[in-house]
Order: sequence, then structure tokens, then C-alpha cells
Amino acid sequence: MRKNLYFIILSLSLTSCYTYQVKKQPDPETNNKQASQRSTPSFNNTAAPMKTLTDEPKALNIQQTPVPINIQDKLAPNKNVKIDVDGRSYKIIVDRWESDSLVAHPVGSPKKVLKFHKNQINAEKIAEKRFSQPIADIITVTAYAGIGALIWYLVR
Repeated sequence: MRKNLYFIILSLSLTSCYTYQVKKQPDPETNNKQASQRSTPSFNNTAAPMKTLTDEPKALNIQQTPVPINIQDKLAPNKNVKIDVDGRSYKIIVDRWESDSLVAHPVGSPKKVLKFHKNQINAEKIAEKRFSQPIADIITVTAYAGIGALIWYLVR
């Protein structure tokens, strides 16, 4: 029983509330739909207007073009990020940009210098280090339950 309690306390003390999360790009098509839904009044109970033949070609010509991701804006200096370069994952802190090359250092060792060309970095897998509220809530509830169990054990 004591070994399990020590293991739980040790694992909770080593758990971090910060995780690396990929920031999702806003989809322009869904933003346009939401804007058009907001502009139409909700009290209008009439039937939907019929589409004319001239409306259909416009709808067919719409193509989804991906929004270009500017890597240099995403990887600003002093940001703690996780990047994917040529199939390998690196947790780095960005130092600066030198022309088209990213100069950074690993999270654990500030003396080591890493350089990556911007074409090597997978822009879709750039994950920023952020505070994770669900993990913090789980740790808090577990700590309160442990304190409650300890008080109950001492009173009993």
C-alpha cells in the first residue's frame, strides 16, 4: 500500500500541466458560412429562395485553397515549440531567424545550437507549449482526493 502511495505522489509531482498543442488554422469556408448565418434573420419563416442557373456555376467554381502558413511568424523568438524536421521531432526554444534558417536550442540544453532551413520544417506539425486546463483539473481533483483520504485515514 505504501509503495503505491509513494508511486502516485511521485507521478503527480512529475506531471506537468503544460502540453504541446498544434494551433488549428481557421477554415475560411466555415467562417463565411457563419457570417452568412448571422446576417440572415432567424424570424424569417418563408421558404428558401430557389437557386437560379446562374448561381450554380459560381458554387461549382469555388475551390478550397489552403491558407499559406508563414513559418517565420509562427516561430517567433523565445517561443517554446515542438517541430517536426525530416521525420524527427524536436522540442526547441527559438532564438532567431538568419535569412531562411531557424537558429534555436533544445529545451534542456541552452548551449547547444540547432539550425534548420525553413523548407525542412513541417509547418502543419508546429506545436506550441500551452497550459492544459483538463490536466490541471485532473491533478487538482486527485490531490484533493488524496488529502481527503489522508485525513480520513488519520481520523479513523
